[in-house]
Amino acid sequence: MRILIAGAAGFLGSHLAEKLIALGHNVIGIDDISTGRLVNLDCVINHERFEFINHDVRNPLDIKIDAILNFACPASPIHYQSDPVKTIETNFLGVINLLHLAKNQEILLLQASTSEIYGDPTISPQHEAYWGNVNPIGIRSCYDEGKRAAETLCFDYKRQYSVDTRVIRIFNTYGPNMALHDGRVVSNFIVQALQGHDITIYGDGSQTRSFCYVDDLIEGILKVLFLKNPIGAPINLGNPIEFSMHQLAEQVIALTGSDSRIVFENLPQDDPKQRKPDISRAKEILGWEPGTQLNEGLAKTIEYFRGELSR
Repeated sequence: MRILIAGAAGFLGSHLAEKLIALGHNVIGIDDISTGRLVNLDCVINHERFEFINHDVRNPLDIKIDAILNFACPASPIHYQSDPVKTIETNFLGVINLLHLAKNQEILLLQASTSEIYGDPTISPQHEAYWGNVNPIGIRSCYDEGKRAAETLCFDYKRQYSVDTRVIRIFNTYGPNMALHDGRVVSNFIVQALQGHDITIYGDGSQTRSFCYVDDLIEGILKVLFLKNPIGAPINLGNPIEFSMHQLAEQVIALTGSDSRIVFENLPQDDPKQRKPDISRAKEILGWEPGTQLNEGLAKTIEYFRGELSR
C-alpha cells in the first residue's frame, strides 16, 4: 500500500512510518515540523519506500495514496497550549482536508483521537459510549474540543459520504522518540531524574494515568488499519493498568538510581484526575491488549533519554 502519515515526524507518526516500511509498504510522511522532529525519521528518511513532504495539514493536499493516518496535532499540553488557535485549526481544518482527500480517492482514513475527549471523567474506567466531561472554554479546550470536532467530522463523512473512517482514542503512551522537553509526565519525570533535578508532581500525586508502551500501541493501531471490515464506532487503545503520579515518580527514581526528591506544585486548570481505558471493544474486535509491563517499558524509555541527554 501507499500510505500517508500526517504528523510523521512526531512521536507516534515516526514509529508508524518505521513499522509500515518494515512491513513492505510505501509511506508518504507529511509534517510542518512545528513540534515534530526530523531526527525521529532518521531510520527511514533515506529509504527508497519513504518520502517526506514539509506540509501543514491546515492546507489542502492532492496526492495519490491508498490510506491516510492522521496524527497531525501536538499532543503535549505545553505545545498545544502555546498556540491554541493553531491547535484547533490543525484538528478541524486538517481533518477536513484529509477527509476530502479520502472521499475523492475512496480510501480509508484512520483518525488519531485521544482519551482527552473524556475530559475530567466522572466514571472509571472510561468506555467508548461515555460522552465525557469537558470544559469547552478552558485552557485545554483547543485540544480536547478540537479532537471531539474531528471525531464528529469523521462520523459525518462516514454517514453522508460512506467514507471508511476509523477513530482510535489513544490513552497515555510513552517510549523512544518522545521529545526531551515536551511536558508529558513520563518524559518530565525521566529527564528530571536523569539530571538529578527535583521530580515535579502537579497536585498531590493521587491523580492517575494508565501508561501504554509505544510498541503495544503501534500494534493496536495497525490492527485497526488493516481490519477488513469498517469499524462503526470509536475504539479505545491504551493500557488499563492504572498508576498514580506518585507511584510513577517512585518507579522512575528506582529505575534511574536517581537521588531526586519529589516536590509538589499546584494542579493546572482542568487537569484530569483519572485516566483508565475500558479496552473491551479492542479485545473483542481486534484481539488486542498491551503486554509490556510499566517497569519494562520505563527501562527502555530511560535508556533512550540517556542517549538524548548525551548528544
